[in-house]
This record gives sequence, structure tokens and C-alpha cells, in this order.
Amino acid sequence: MAAEKAARQGPSKTRVALIGLCLVAAWLGLAYRLFQVQVVQAADLADQGLTQRLVTRDLPPQRGKIFDRNGELLAMTVEAQSVWANPGQIEEPLWVAQQVGGLLGVDSEILLERLTSDRDFVYLKRQVEPVLAEQISALEVTGLYTHPEATRIYPAGSVASHVTGFVDIDGNGQEGLESFYDEALRGVPGKAVFERDLEGRIIPQGISDIVPAVPGTDLNTTIDLPLQYQSQQACLAAVDRTQAESCWVVVLDVETGGVLAMTGAPVFDPQTRQTLDEDCDLAVEPTCHAFSNFVVRNIYEPGSTQKLITVAAAIEEGEVQVGTVIDAVDDRLELREDACRSADDELFGCYQDFEEHETASMSVAEIFTRSSNVGTILVAEKLGQERLISYIERFGLGSPTGVDYAVEAAGSLNFEAGCETCWASAAIGYSVAATPLQMAAAYAAIGNDGMWTAPHIVASKTDVDGREDVTGLDTRRVVSEETARLMQELLANVVAEGTGQNASVEGYRVGGKTGTANKLGEDGLRYTEVTRASFVGMAPMDDPQVVVAVLIDAPSFEYRTGGASAAPVFAQVMEQALHRLGVTPDAGPG
Repeated sequence: MAAEKAARQGPSKTRVALIGLCLVAAWLGLAYRLFQVQVVQAADLADQGLTQRLVTRDLPPQRGKIFDRNGELLAMTVEAQSVWANPGQIEEPLWVAQQVGGLLGVDSEILLERLTSDRDFVYLKRQVEPVLAEQISALEVTGLYTHPEATRIYPAGSVASHVTGFVDIDGNGQEGLESFYDEALRGVPGKAVFERDLEGRIIPQGISDIVPAVPGTDLNTTIDLPLQYQSQQACLAAVDRTQAESCWVVVLDVETGGVLAMTGAPVFDPQTRQTLDEDCDLAVEPTCHAFSNFVVRNIYEPGSTQKLITVAAAIEEGEVQVGTVIDAVDDRLELREDACRSADDELFGCYQDFEEHETASMSVAEIFTRSSNVGTILVAEKLGQERLISYIERFGLGSPTGVDYAVEAAGSLNFEAGCETCWASAAIGYSVAATPLQMAAAYAAIGNDGMWTAPHIVASKTDVDGREDVTGLDTRRVVSEETARLMQELLANVVAEGTGQNASVEGYRVGGKTGTANKLGEDGLRYTEVTRASFVGMAPMDDPQVVVAVLIDAPSFEYRTGGASAAPVFAQVMEQALHRLGVTPDAGPG
């Protein structure tokens, strides 16, 4: 019996021992794992857990504001609401598309397509008024949401749009000052870091770190908003009166080069990002809805306004004086044989005055006042092509002015090698192409007693701490003070007695020059009867303060000249500019 009992107890002890060994091994394994987790891998696992709990959010900065010279807002950022949906949660997409489409002003078929997509996030409309977003939320539709989003607004509307430009839906500068100063305006994004639990709730005692966003820089411009408005209205009226394609105006402060107004017609709406033009609405492919600014970006042959540079150069170089008489000034000049025989051939070299007249001796003053093409060419002949080109470039034509505006055109000087008549064409404003801003700056140099000053739109920039960075002036002398004063008097004579009489302003002595240039045809070789009419001038002539340049593109035949179409616009804008600047009227008659 004892032997049998011992036999039964042997395996039992063995099993107990094995179980004990397994338990010990398990405990040792658990201890080893705990040691690995709590000691060896503790730091790494803690970092992984923290990474899973931490959330980083970018904090968008407030975009800088844009002001006119009087502190009036031209552009600012406000909070709007954007409407979005999760299509998978929408139970009745057709009903939602119809209801929401009516509120948002979006085609219901477009919304239906978005609401039935396989995506989990679709915008229905971005940056709507908060009141409209509340109406959407009041529908209490599952899967329909709103969230706050900043939007750019332009309090002056279309009035200052050719200056400010605009931003895209995401707030990126696309045109004008918004584009040129985009980096400064946008500011520096901030960052928020915090811990959240599995349900997305912020852990109160968790890590929380916020780096505030730095708001963008504010721009203080030289623009005078009331003058900007009056200039735009004058252009709109001119387009209607002359049936022109467009009208453009730029106003400069003579001494500083500050742009007081820069606008045109048709006008541009920065909110809809479209040019407002009824004729364009009827076009098959309305590319004319795109933003444009002829003042800075488009070039034209300035015609007789260029004669200011030609005559100033000849006087500065001592080749002529104001009273120098040029003999035998005809109404037609043929620089190449048979050039005037036919208007249909491709032989260049025939130049004519606008009106027929008997051959006569004319002084330089008479040539300028009557805007004689033939007489001006004879003056330029004394100067020679090399010096003429030098002065054209010195006055800023053929190169950008450096204005703080996106994508400025440089203009062009066409003096091809072997061209026998290019110098003569350039003397009267052909073979040369410039922007209205370049021409305004050239005239401002004469008004500023021979000192050319680079135009600018932003007078200063102000950062978030109130520090102001004032724009410096870039100047150079182009002619002597004496020559500039002589040219001022010649310009005054043009308005008093010559082709610019429609530019007169009551109470002020005004000076300026008309320009009428035929436009090239589609072949780029032959000139058409369609013109670009312009007028550039300054006032008051005893101490010029303001330059106004006006360009009328393709006016009707009745208004084809600068004196008929552009000069009256100049008079309206100049009168407003002088009043806005508080310039005292002249003592004598205007």
C-alpha cells in the first residue's frame, strides 16, 4: 500500500513543480516586460503617447489694411462663414440642394452634384455673410455645417479697385497693391499646440502652447479717395460721350511723385473679380472681364505729347531757343523719295500736320503751340537721333518707372538699325511706346523744375507695433531748371492759345499738351483711322503742384483728337485735384 501511495504522489509533485516553474517564468516574463516598458522603453512610449494626444493648429494672421492718404479704408479683412457638407450624412440631397441653393444663390444642380459625391467634405459656398450662415444652420440638416473663415472686403468698392487690386478666395494677393505687397500684407501665421483625449476634447491640465500670429503690415497710400472717385466718374462720362473703348486717368503729385488717383473705365469690381462692362457681357468669350490697368501695364504711341521731350531736349542742348525761327515749315514733309505718293504703300517717311496750312516760317513756340509735326521734326533734325534717344530715355521712356505696382510695362523704343525715319517718328510720338504713367512722370519732371521723381503709391507702411516705414524718394535731374521753366510757359500757351483750350480750368493758369496717335491695324504694319487721344498737363503754372494724364482709347471720329476728347476730362479732374489739395486760385483770370 505504501508503495502504491508513493507512486501516486510522484506525478502530483512533478505537476506542481512544473506549474510553479511556469508561474515563476510568467512572473519573470511579466517582470521583464514591465522592466522594458517602464524603464527601458518608458521615454519612447511616453513620447508616442504624447504625439498621439498632441494637436497642432495653424493660426492665420490678420491681413493688413490698405488706407488712402486721409485714413479712409480701401481694403480690410473681416470674418465670414463658409458652408460645407458631408455628403454621406445627407439623407435628402435633392431637397437640401433646392433649399440651400435658393439661400446661397447657387444653382441647385451644381449643389446636388456636390451633395451626392463620394467625398466626406465639400464646400457649398465659401465666405458668406454670417446672417446667411445662420439661416443655413436654422434648417437643422444633418451633415450640413458652417465654419468661420476670413474674407477680404473693399469698402470703396470699384472706385479704388485699379489701385488695390484684389485677392483670391484663399486671401492670396492677385493684382495691384494686394499682389505687390502680398508678403507684407499677409503677416506671419501663428501656431497652437494642445493635448486632446480620445473624444477630441482638450485636456485641461495637458500641454498647451500658443504662438500668436503676427498681423500683416498696413499700407498708407498716396491715393485721395474723393479725387479717385471724381476721376473715375469723369472717365465713365467720357466713355459714354465719346463712345470710346476705355478711358484712363492718373494724377501725380509733382514734387513727391505720389499717385493721387489712378483709375479707368470700364470699372472693375474687386469683390466679384470682374470688369463691369455691358458690352463685355454680350461677348462669346468675355476675356474683357479680366482685370486690367492701362495706366501701368499697357503702352501706346503718345503722339504729340511726346513733343515736350523733343523740344526740351533741343533747348537744353542749345540747338534752339523758344524764339528760334524755323524757315519754310510746310504742312507735309517727305524724308524718303515718293513716301507721300500713296497712303496705301509700305514706304514710310511721309509726315503731315493735322491741318493743312501755307508754308511759313514759325518760331519754336509757334510750332509747339500749334503742334506742328513738320516743325517738330525740323527741330529734332538739329538735335540728331543719338541725342534724341538719350533724352527720351532720360525722361523715363523705355524702362519701368519703378512704381510699387505688380507687373509694370517698360514701354519700347523702336530705333531699328538702318531705319532712316525712326528718329523723325519718335520726335512726334511714334516709334515710341509708353504707359500713361511714364508720360505723367515725364511731365511731372518739367513741373518739378527739371527733376524726375519715381512715382509711388504707398507713402508708408505701419507694422503691428505702430512702427512706420516711410517711402523714400528716387529723383534725378533730366533738364536744367531754366529749360523746365521755358517748357512750362510753352505748355501754358498750348492751353491759352493752341490745341489744348478745352483743358482750361476756371481760376487757374493751366499748361499741357494734346496727343492724337493713330492705332496700328491688326497686321501691325499699317495705321488705321482709329486713334488714341490723350492730354497731359499741370497746374498751377506759377508753381505746378499736380500733373494729370488722360488717355481715351478709340473714341468716335468726332472726338478722335486729344483736344476734343481727353482735354475736357483733364479739366474736370484737374479742377477737383486743385480743390482737394487746397491750391489757391490765381489772382488773374484763368
